[in-house]
Amino acid sequence: MTGVPTSYASGVAEVPLLGHTIGEALERAANRWGARPALIARAQDVRWTWRDLRDRADAFAAGLTALGLRRGDRIGIWSLNRAEWALTQFAAARAGLILVTINPAYRLSELEFALNKVGCVALVTATAFKSSDYIGMITALAPELSGATPGRLSAARLPHLRIVIQIGGPQAPGTIAFQDVAQRGGAAEREALRALAGELQFDDAINIQFTSGTTGSPKGVTLTHHNILNNGYFVGRAIGLSEKDRICIPVPLYHCFGMVMGNLAAVTHGAAMVYPGEGFDPLATLETIEAEKCTALYGVPTMFIAELDHPQFERFDLGSLRTGIMAGAPCPIEVMKRVVGRMNMREVTIAYGMTETSPVSFQSAVDDPLERRVSTVGRIQPHLEVKIVDASGRIVPRGEPGELCTRGYSVMLGYWDDEAKTDEVVDARGWMSTGDLATIDAEGYCNIVGRIKDMIIRGGENVYPREIEEYLFRHPKIQDVQVFGVADLKYGEEPCAWVRLHKGETMTEEELRAFCHGQIAHYKVPRYVEFVEEFPMTVTGKVQKFIMRQQVEERLGLKRAETA
Repeated sequence: MTGVPTSYASGVAEVPLLGHTIGEALERAANRWGARPALIARAQDVRWTWRDLRDRADAFAAGLTALGLRRGDRIGIWSLNRAEWALTQFAAARAGLILVTINPAYRLSELEFALNKVGCVALVTATAFKSSDYIGMITALAPELSGATPGRLSAARLPHLRIVIQIGGPQAPGTIAFQDVAQRGGAAEREALRALAGELQFDDAINIQFTSGTTGSPKGVTLTHHNILNNGYFVGRAIGLSEKDRICIPVPLYHCFGMVMGNLAAVTHGAAMVYPGEGFDPLATLETIEAEKCTALYGVPTMFIAELDHPQFERFDLGSLRTGIMAGAPCPIEVMKRVVGRMNMREVTIAYGMTETSPVSFQSAVDDPLERRVSTVGRIQPHLEVKIVDASGRIVPRGEPGELCTRGYSVMLGYWDDEAKTDEVVDARGWMSTGDLATIDAEGYCNIVGRIKDMIIRGGENVYPREIEEYLFRHPKIQDVQVFGVADLKYGEEPCAWVRLHKGETMTEEELRAFCHGQIAHYKVPRYVEFVEEFPMTVTGKVQKFIMRQQVEERLGLKRAETA
């Protein structure tokens, strides 16, 4: 309608995009903040300055070159949060290699698929972590490894893989010890890297990250230096990072949250990367914040809940905290308020995005009113565009829900070797369809209503699970809640709520429904309520509602009405 503001916005850009590679960013950091702390990995007793990190990355990159790796080759990293992870990330960038980040939760078929899909020539792998025997799984896929000359693997099931670099020990036959790689590089390799630095372009592919694969085989999201370095830079600007900051990073490095919003935000602002441990542990995180005087903390909502509800929470001095980012999943308003009030994170922000957009496209500002920070995901990032469209692709008026689409420097090159899938989500004009339902208000603040596939359609009414969850979070007994749709013969779908209660609390289904009565529309009141101890989650902290839906429908024998 003429004169009605539409749901389109572009990000105001006070500073230009960075026009250099990740390797150049590391060099600049070493030159500018050389003696300041760059990386602290507490569990490993590692403390490196920016100069240390640059020198170690250069040496490792030279070693990779000596092993025969060349610009554009794919090198996988399969490990939890360790100093070696960051070293591999920066060394790969210096050598022009494409870093393939592999989920530490992957098992045999997933690992085989990932390595073969993108043709990994080398793999940097952990030895083991808790119940995960990484070397054992690689050997199961490539039994030829035990008899191979290190660096010359030839395996039937992994035809591209030649080099297996092992972090930690005891060293397995056929592998190369991580600490030995740097020693392989000599003057010739270092000279080759210096020459290469002038040839690498910021639009070169540098990272492949696999989607979660909840609707089929995982897709390899291909990202450039320009994509992820700029995203880390602008995310860091939004929370006011400087060389005086220390970012506590308990989120996984293999995911954009850790490696982009953490490591690349740090390298572009001189802030220190602080790893509390290999995997997430709320106690280790709290101990690290206090001991290292961290000023920023990252996490998904479930991580913050685990920290706040830890029995020893009160004994920690978190006074050094100033800011941080909550992202990765919808952020409950009540949790956000507790983070601000009890963790001293007065400048905490919400970030929203997806791997295909490097990842962040929206972020709240540190000086946004708290109400804005707890009820929206902020405004569009600098140099990016957003529009909200209806089912026919037309931009809707401000305030109306529709699918969120973004465009700009952050949009991926595409899915690796899958043009058809790429064309499904990125159109000819460069717009990336997110699959998320959202609204944009008059001031440009975005509210994520839910996933298109998660929206419940009950008897013709659109029901947004997020709205019900936010209401139920107000109940003092409820620690966490997830709402999703399950099949119903009469209405098509009915809302179902899985509820986690605070320790020591009890509740009945009738009590929960009574809490809803008269407060939310009758069709939004959960028809089914289950009290659970945990939700099925991905490693990155995303709740897997499709698994919950399957379990409930199977257990209760629920079926959808047949349609023509």
